[in-house]
Amino acid sequence: MRSETMKNRLSFAFIAFFFVFCASISPSFAIDTDAKQAIIIDYNTGAVLFEKNADTQMPTSSMSKVITMYMVFEALKKGTLSLDDTMMVSEKAWRKKGSKMFVPVGKQVKVEDLIRGVIVQSGNDATIVLAEGLAGDEDSFAAALNRKAKSLGMDNSNFMNASGWPDPDHYSTARDLSILAGAMIKNFPEYYSYYGEKEFTYSKIRQENRNPLLYRNVGADGLKTGHTDIGGYGLIGTGVKDDRRVIIVVNGLESSKARANEATRLLAWGLNSFRILSLFDGKKDLECAPVYFGAKSTVGLQAKEPLSFVVPKLFENDLGVKIRYNAPLKAPIAKGQEVGVIIVSVPKGGVVEIPLVTTEAVEALGTFAKVVAKARLLTTGQGRFD
Repeated sequence: MRSETMKNRLSFAFIAFFFVFCASISPSFAIDTDAKQAIIIDYNTGAVLFEKNADTQMPTSSMSKVITMYMVFEALKKGTLSLDDTMMVSEKAWRKKGSKMFVPVGKQVKVEDLIRGVIVQSGNDATIVLAEGLAGDEDSFAAALNRKAKSLGMDNSNFMNASGWPDPDHYSTARDLSILAGAMIKNFPEYYSYYGEKEFTYSKIRQENRNPLLYRNVGADGLKTGHTDIGGYGLIGTGVKDDRRVIIVVNGLESSKARANEATRLLAWGLNSFRILSLFDGKKDLECAPVYFGAKSTVGLQAKEPLSFVVPKLFENDLGVKIRYNAPLKAPIAKGQEVGVIIVSVPKGGVVEIPLVTTEAVEALGTFAKVVAKARLLTTGQGRFD
């Protein structure tokens, strides 16, 4: 005998089929972008809200500086580096072209100033000073970057320098950069606030943060822009609304204005169009199943684990849940024993199955009690599972 219960009012979307759901249900809900590569991630759940060529290798330009800062923050956290430490400006760092902090050659510069010089001013010179200070030379630092990238799960990236200076062998992907952004936010909350600073003055030269999202009313607090002639204009961005964080990566846009507008639009969409719903918190049984020849006549059923889901607000009332198991259950039953599935269905979108488990153990009846129960079942049609 199969038991099914339909919970029509439960509403959520599962990560595994989330993007198919968004793309196929309603063209008016789906989003697109002029960026050549893009990804939008729900940080809280890891759900991919949108992606476009997210695994295509691309020049990362100054977005590479996020992994450089990851190494700096890691050294600070380990205690091998201090914000008050100083580092020498080499001639190589001083001569580096592109965006600059304008550090003088031969001068000792505080680490905290260099951090702001990289994050706020995008200084290639400051980036090289930090790389040389941590690893001795930039090539050794690049090797360390690649080891760190692999450890973070950035399997489609390669770094040849600390700043993102153009090199045919220096690349990453939108997905890998979103992984990096998530790790930065998670692992270094004590240093992350540098990314929200809008300006920094060094040697009487004031520069504003190049991240356009910080100046738009979208809840943004990071992270880093980038641009090369080959790769176009890109940005790793993130913001928070109602305790929910979204990470976006875009690249390959044609101008800084297009980057600003597109990044703002995508981040706002990611923050405003979805909700996180928590389900199966274990506080109440989902079902009470009959037990065949057990010391108890019923046993509670629950999802194997609590689950959180991100769901489009537009469809949060259109989803359903079925509980399916073969009834009655036969004793003995162990606590946490898988006895069925919870089936989550999305109209025209997809289905996922979640294990259904027992909430307590039920011992089998002894031999004599089982004989009595069988006799009762034969004579009355009722037993220890009614």
